[in-house]
Amino acid sequence: MDQKTVTTGDADGLPRTPGGQPAARTKRRWLQLSPVNRRRWERFKAHKVGYRCFLVFATLFLLSLFAEFIANDRPLIAHYKGETLFPVLVDYPEEKFGGFLAVTDYKAPHIIEEINANGWMLWPPIRYSYDTINRDYPGRLKAGETTCLGYPAPPPWATKLKLCDAPPDQIARYAPLGNTNWLGLDDQGRDVLARVIYSFRISVLFGLLLTILSSAIGVFAGAVQGYFGGRTDLIFQRILEIWNSIPELFVLLIISSMFVPGFWTLLGILLLFSWTSLVGVVRAEFLRGRNLEYVRAARALGLTDWQIMFKHLLPNAMVATLTFLPFKLSGAISALTALDFLGLGMPIGSPSLGELLLQGKKHLEAPWLGISGFIAVSLILSLAIFMGEAVRDALDPRKTFRQSK
Repeated sequence: MDQKTVTTGDADGLPRTPGGQPAARTKRRWLQLSPVNRRRWERFKAHKVGYRCFLVFATLFLLSLFAEFIANDRPLIAHYKGETLFPVLVDYPEEKFGGFLAVTDYKAPHIIEEINANGWMLWPPIRYSYDTINRDYPGRLKAGETTCLGYPAPPPWATKLKLCDAPPDQIARYAPLGNTNWLGLDDQGRDVLARVIYSFRISVLFGLLLTILSSAIGVFAGAVQGYFGGRTDLIFQRILEIWNSIPELFVLLIISSMFVPGFWTLLGILLLFSWTSLVGVVRAEFLRGRNLEYVRAARALGLTDWQIMFKHLLPNAMVATLTFLPFKLSGAISALTALDFLGLGMPIGSPSLGELLLQGKKHLEAPWLGISGFIAVSLILSLAIFMGEAVRDALDPRKTFRQSK
């Protein structure tokens, strides 16, 4: 029969059984949520739209992390002369297949014939990477004319134009289901679907990194400013006023003229200006809570200022802060897309949703380019916004939901 534990006033502070023996403490698992967080999680799941958007967003993001296994111009597995190869993971020279180049082009006709004659290849569902040019595309005849149209090329299911005349072996390489360009080709002959998949991964990773880093810096600055107050608060306010008055776009133009824009360069530039958005919220929470009774009690027990800030005040301040994170994520993704659209973002050739939208603007006769980019961007932003609404409702103690049975 289980014995009930009662709290005694012993020096060790441990609960004891009626017999005076210390009761065994139950260890809390690191994944086990507290009762408050469990109620918040239930509220989040009760927000049907936000929870489903979270599941969709998480699934798409996890799949995009393995984009090389979904869309790639290299086979996943190749069996050649009794040897099992993994081209998707290892760079094999062309000498291994009887060639002389340092890098193997597995879509080259002589490589395909050589491997098929001495083994087999297992391809990913989409046989194109984000920078693969479909050289087997024969073009399509313009309606009522003999002109052969090149790139950009429409999706096969969205056009009734006939293919241009081409050698039989080229048509045979273009015909298989795995070589189908489901969203067409862009103006350089690259598969649009493959570029959307890789662009989705880069956009979300960029947004997550920018959101996490800027939030960490902003929370730290706001905590210091709000807790210490006084002269520290005044100095930080003047610094923020000067910093926020700097034109971000001009700084980006100057740095882009000095350095080649890249993923980490853009992340660093946007991080310089995006961390200030959370300072005011955290500062207000710390100003409100620094004189509460539990803070005075912690200070009387001998806790240092930093222990009080990060163990007592910060958890309470994070409730208001977390509601902004999904919206900061959507803002970061929008910023990267806008910079790519203006030509100030990722290097030329990199997978980018903004660059895809720019192609759609230049080629109005190819609506599949603009539509593909618009749907991808709107999907990401819509999922992030609905997740943000669910997070806001979950962290609101006044919000109640009717649990569906």
